[in-house]
Amino acid sequence: MTLVLADCTYSYGRRKRPVLSDFSYALPGGLTILLGPNGAGKSTLLKMSASVVVPESGSVSFGRLRAGSKEFRKAVAWMPQTITPLASLTAREYVAYIGWLKGMNRGDAWSQARRALQRVELSDKADERTTRLSGGQLRRVGVAAALVHDARVLLLDEPTAGMDPRQRRVFRDILAGLREDVRVLMSTHDVADLAEEADHVTVLEAGRILHSGTTESFLAHTPADVPQGRAAEGAYTALLGHGEP
Repeated sequence: MTLVLADCTYSYGRRKRPVLSDFSYALPGGLTILLGPNGAGKSTLLKMSASVVVPESGSVSFGRLRAGSKEFRKAVAWMPQTITPLASLTAREYVAYIGWLKGMNRGDAWSQARRALQRVELSDKADERTTRLSGGQLRRVGVAAALVHDARVLLLDEPTAGMDPRQRRVFRDILAGLREDVRVLMSTHDVADLAEEADHVTVLEAGRILHSGTTESFLAHTPADVPQGRAAEGAYTALLGHGEP
């Protein structure tokens, strides 16, 4: 099944210009990086995809599941930019609590929380209070919370913001390990988040898609005079400057 947005329009207020207008997009399998400058519409795209906001027109679906339904919300998980720690909860309690909010019974949520933390390599922090975790660890708890109910699509909004290079590397390695059974869409405005293991790249600017394809097809936009180590940056800059040919 594929997450599909069909002819979606959304604006923040009736008199404001739509952030996305007649927007269509199908999320490919594996790990997709969503690039774009601030204000491009990345967060709005993710919120609509997760059924957090409802488009004024158009539709969002995952296979036969319609956005807004209980089954859709279980299948499609969203992690916002900010994960707020809860002083009274450990990492495992936090993940189990999110599972319970998603409709799991308490027993299943508690047992699945341990498995979810294992998937993000935080088993050793399961009993640590969330307020004592680093920023990078807290974001990984957020991913575990998104996966606890066996989500099939994971939407991440700027998850690496504020992480140091080592934390970014660990986080990207974890996402790469999830892509076999979970479709991942990770938004960022920082082209440095384009990891070699990303399967696809989507570039969004001013509410329109400039590029959506494989990582190889994205890098093909790199100008010939750009050093190899800056290929992704060069391709991104070229697309923002000229759009798709």
